[in-house]
Amino acid sequence: MGETRFDVLGVGNAVVDIIAETGDDFLESRGLAKGSMRLVGEDEATRLHGGMGPAIEVSGGSAANAVAGLAALGGRGCFVGKVRDDALGATFAHDIRAQGVTFATPPAASGPLTARSMVLVTPDAQRTMSTFLGAAAGLGVDDLDRAAVASSKVVYLEGYLWDAPEGPALFAAAAEAAAAAGREVAMTLSDPFCVDRHRADFLAFIRAHVDLVFANETEAMSLYETGDFAAAAGAMAEDVALAALTRGEKGSVIVSGGERRTVEAAAADVVDTTGAGDLYAAGFLHGYTQGAGLGRAARIGGLCAAEVIGHLGARPRADLRALVAKNLG
Repeated sequence: MGETRFDVLGVGNAVVDIIAETGDDFLESRGLAKGSMRLVGEDEATRLHGGMGPAIEVSGGSAANAVAGLAALGGRGCFVGKVRDDALGATFAHDIRAQGVTFATPPAASGPLTARSMVLVTPDAQRTMSTFLGAAAGLGVDDLDRAAVASSKVVYLEGYLWDAPEGPALFAAAAEAAAAAGREVAMTLSDPFCVDRHRADFLAFIRAHVDLVFANETEAMSLYETGDFAAAAGAMAEDVALAALTRGEKGSVIVSGGERRTVEAAAADVVDTTGAGDLYAAGFLHGYTQGAGLGRAARIGGLCAAEVIGHLGARPRADLRALVAKNLG
């Protein structure tokens, strides 16, 4: 397979998160389902932003968060995603490069503005997201660096990207390039509402192309239309070689063939659950690409998730390498 330049190449939406704390009454007044992610147009995004309280801007995007977390652990990461040549686009590019991630996708010179997600965090630490995809939805097959894909141990695909016009074609192109180079393909299901929109397509793609699936328990059960987590895990084992299924305070379950391995959650003071799954994937992928056992990879993922839910924003603030060394040796 040859030498690799990257441990993980992530493909996903390049988004800047605009995060504010709020109460349940605000969600109810806007008809927002707590814990959900919905897509909105530019006008609605502007209205919602105007009604929010004091907010902070933090670069985000699911796959981007995961690759940034991997880089914070010392891994070699690359991200493919589209921004506009505007202020938020410059913020996104600066932040991910400052984390040590290679980001070379050219910005769009015209068209919709850089994507932004209004993230409302309630006192119970649940986050409710309204996302304007903007320029991110313009990511296409021509933006894919196939040489970088071929030089990456794992290609990590963000389920949210399936909503983009060229999303399905981009997924197929990335998977084909990875397979041709003997590389692995990982996919995150992203959100139960995303699964509901694309269930049949997700299943077909996973069965044909994916080696490793990341999902939380709600997403996994939605994929297989069951209220039984064990049944969903069993069905997942039939469709993919490896799955890492997160269950919040219950920890995670690693599914590999007939094997089920449960790993306890790391202790955490929950402030904002934004990015928990992304940073779990970051830690797991770092351990996995460095040859750690599945149990250790899951523990690294749990530690990274615990760190990110302890503060606002979906990018790590602590020294993740030091955190892992202290807790896992």
